[in-house]
Amino acid sequence: MSTPRLNGILETSLYVDDVDRSVRFYQSLFGFEVIYSGARLTALAVREHQILLLFKKRGSADIPSIPHDGDGQLHVAFAIPAEDLAAWEAQLTANGVAVVQKTAWERGGHSLYFRDPDQHLIELATPGLWSNY
Repeated sequence: MSTPRLNGILETSLYVDDVDRSVRFYQSLFGFEVIYSGARLTALAVREHQILLLFKKRGSADIPSIPHDGDGQLHVAFAIPAEDLAAWEAQLTANGVAVVQKTAWERGGHSLYFRDPDQHLIELATPGLWSNY
């Protein structure tokens, strides 16, 4: 039996202390559009068919249908074109966001790492990071 098709990752979640603060951060830095906002989460459109969910920490733990929650410093990487690496570094600086690490990968890709307001590690990565990217 063959494995059924998978089209990719549709959404990923970060759990934050202040959803409004995080929405402002991701909108001002990336321009993500709010496509849903409720009492416990806000959904941001990253690109077509890609969603970043910002959940209020401990805001979903008591949902009886599918309880879930997260804590700690998580990691998300966003793909960027190689030619936009310097522009992204300038965008971070213009928004008062400190780059905490720059990495040149053996396959030729580059990454910029920074922290969001909840100290999640956010990465901007160019092609050449993985064998399939």
